[in-house]
Amino acid sequence: MVKHSEILGINHLGLTVPDVDQATHFLKAAFGAKLAYASLTQQDSPRQGMEVERQLGLAPGSKIVRQQMVVIGKGPSLELFEIQTDQQQSPATLGDQGITHFSIFVNDLNTALDKAVAAGATALSEIHGNSKYEDTPGNGSVYVKAPWGTLIELQTIPNGYYYPSNSEAKLWLPTD
Repeated sequence: MVKHSEILGINHLGLTVPDVDQATHFLKAAFGAKLAYASLTQQDSPRQGMEVERQLGLAPGSKIVRQQMVVIGKGPSLELFEIQTDQQQSPATLGDQGITHFSIFVNDLNTALDKAVAAGATALSEIHGNSKYEDTPGNGSVYVKAPWGTLIELQTIPNGYYYPSNSEAKLWLPTD
């Protein structure tokens, strides 16, 4: 019997941070994150060497010194990496190519923004409306910058999305 591969969904997003402990503290304080597991702790030897560099696309001499998985509400997890390397760049901005931000769906945008800022985030603007198809009554979003520079969008769409006639799928919501 031939087993067919089935795409099930996004499992997690990887996020490299300067300090895993500080990032975890921020994510817990700002968004109620919970630690699922620490797969590489300070007591463990770093993951390094040519094979790790080849497998993960890391620059020569890079060392993964900490790694852990955190969960925020429902949806994909965040895998946090602390990597020592001479070739590290700043976090991407929205105009860069590649994954530029992640969004946290909330039911009270004002409270979520206040909590994120109190935990050390910087709001890029005031709360504003969402884009087309997300602009149902009561919607809103605001981007914040985490203490290490990663962009995080706080978003609420209490009345859901609407879709054009050529839509091939409906978006998943944490409330589903």
